[in-house]
Parts: sequence; C-alpha cells; structure tokens
Amino acid sequence: MEKDFVEMLNTHRGIIFKVCNLYCHDEEAKKDLFQEIVLQLWKAYPSFRNESLNTSWMYRVGLNTAISNLRKETKKPDKKAITAEEFQIPDMSFDTDEEEKLGMLKLAIEKLSEVEKAIIMLYLEEKTYDEIAEIIGISNSNVGVRLNRIKQKLEKIIKSNTL
Repeated sequence: MEKDFVEMLNTHRGIIFKVCNLYCHDEEAKKDLFQEIVLQLWKAYPSFRNESLNTSWMYRVGLNTAISNLRKETKKPDKKAITAEEFQIPDMSFDTDEEEKLGMLKLAIEKLSEVEKAIIMLYLEEKTYDEIAEIIGISNSNVGVRLNRIKQKLEKIIKSNTL
C-alpha cells in the first residue's frame, strides 16, 4: 500500500503544488500546506475506493485541506495584513502584453472566495464539468452556473482595476 501511495504521489505531485500556489503566498506556507495535504492524503488513502480517478480524489483532498487551513488561519487573531512589499507585484514594464494579462487574471483570482478559486483552477486545468462537480461536491449543472458567475466576477474585477 505504501509503495502504491508513494508512486501515485510522485506521479501527480503537480496537483498538490498547484493547490499550494493558489492558496499560499510565501514559500514557508506553501511547504507547510504541501506537508499537510500529503498527510491528509495518507490518512485518507486506505479508504480510497478507486470509484473516481486518483487525480480527482487528490484534488478534492488537497482543496479541502487548503480551504480548512485557510479558515483556521483567518481565525487567528495575530494575522497581519499583507503589505505591498510582501505581495511582490512584479514590475510590469518589462512584461509582454500577454504576461500582463495573466498577471491581472492572477490578481483577480486572488479576490475570489476559496471555493470560487478552486472551481476556476480546475476549469483552467481543463477539467470537465463532471470532474469539477465530483471534486468540489456539487452538481454538474451547478458547475456551469458557478463558472458563469465566476467569469462575470473576474471580468468585473479586471475592468475595475484597469479603468
């Protein structure tokens, strides 16, 4: 069992990195979240029944862990606000137009809720509505509705930042 788990983890560790990059901003937090996700995957592995793709299962455990950790962090009273220096906004003068658009999209995604971030990340990963529904735990039709609302929200955020 351990060998199968390690093999699955090594094959699909990119999933965990994507989740960590989406929900954490500094390297230490990313490393901590990565370890927490691996721990939760290991704890849940014996009950994994192969009824879904192992990648879908990994996304679901990873996203649930990230969202749970984020909620715990926001409840801590000593949480400080992020300053402009900590945010490390790149100098856009050297970026191409395409990179600038991607940067704006990333900043807009940061303003979404935890679940909205998860849905848009899976959509950008070209997951099907069925896969997104399974990972997030909502109906297939609800995926479509939420994606449309998220796209509208992102468009509104981007337009308000560029005007």
